[in-house]
Amino acid sequence: MGKRKAAAAASRKRKKAASDAAKREGEDEATTSKSQEDDPQKESKKRRVKVPKPETETEYFPEKRNLEDLWEAAFPVGTEWDNMDKLREINWCFSNLESALEEGGELHGKTVYIFGSTEAQMLNVNGQEKVVLIPIVVAVDSPIPPSDKIGVKSVQREKEEVIPMKTMKMAWVPYIPLEDRLSQVDRLKTQIFTMACTQRRSALKHLRIERVKQYDYCLPYLQPLKADEDEDDTVVNIMFPLEPPIVCDYDWEMDEIEEFTDNLIKEEALPEDKKDEFKGYVKEQVRERRKAQRQAKEARKKAIEDMDPKTREAMENMKFYKFYPVQTSDTPDISRVKVPYINRYYGKAHFLR
Repeated sequence: MGKRKAAAAASRKRKKAASDAAKREGEDEATTSKSQEDDPQKESKKRRVKVPKPETETEYFPEKRNLEDLWEAAFPVGTEWDNMDKLREINWCFSNLESALEEGGELHGKTVYIFGSTEAQMLNVNGQEKVVLIPIVVAVDSPIPPSDKIGVKSVQREKEEVIPMKTMKMAWVPYIPLEDRLSQVDRLKTQIFTMACTQRRSALKHLRIERVKQYDYCLPYLQPLKADEDEDDTVVNIMFPLEPPIVCDYDWEMDEIEEFTDNLIKEEALPEDKKDEFKGYVKEQVRERRKAQRQAKEARKKAIEDMDPKTREAMENMKFYKFYPVQTSDTPDISRVKVPYINRYYGKAHFLR
């Protein structure tokens, strides 16, 4: 009897436990259903299938050449500040300059001093004729710097000046090839030097206009050992102040002042009552020109006498290489405009590239 009571009690406990479990399961399902109704995005996230991203091809950029930016490191002396950006409108390439300095090149292993310049030429660009500013690079093969001075000369300026490079914030600085730029500069033995300018363009607005314009007329200077073509020139440029001014050339060896003046009067370029004044002006210009030539000869002679033998030997053996950009699919044809002339101080290049 006691056993039957115990079995009945155990049966009632099992039924109650099963009933309680079923009740809890129903509550859990109701809670889950309500949660899904309140936040359908959770259910959506559970069902979302992750789509693998398509594999993209790796983009490769051409490796920079060791001397690729050498031509840009050479300051384009005498170029107007407003025109500096025009040099980057065309993708110029100076691989010929790079090849000359690399192993096997004609300048490899030599000490060279490099400066830049520009030449304005009418070229065909994409089927249109337009004025293009062509960058030029001059390499001077020399064991010593060509000069620590800069010349300031233009048609607009009456007098020529030769001043220290540092006055214009210019100097010869070592060029570090790309592969050596992580090395300590003082441990490098570079043989390439470029003419650099530390004048910041952003600071130009604080300078006088005359000072800014001075940069436009700069020319790399070289002390000539021989007389240049201007030293014995007998022609003076005349700009007689009238309205409009009389602009002409007078050759004191070929022209006779009286006849020259009378011809201007006949052409009605010169009023007759200005004849004596004009003659006096021309004679004064001739005197000043002859004085300048005499001083230039004396200065050149003294500079040569004061040179030590090694410097003079280096000056006599300097070689000038003038580089134009190479022809590429991105650049206009410049083959017809290449000239060996550098400037009035350097004269013509020994080698044109």
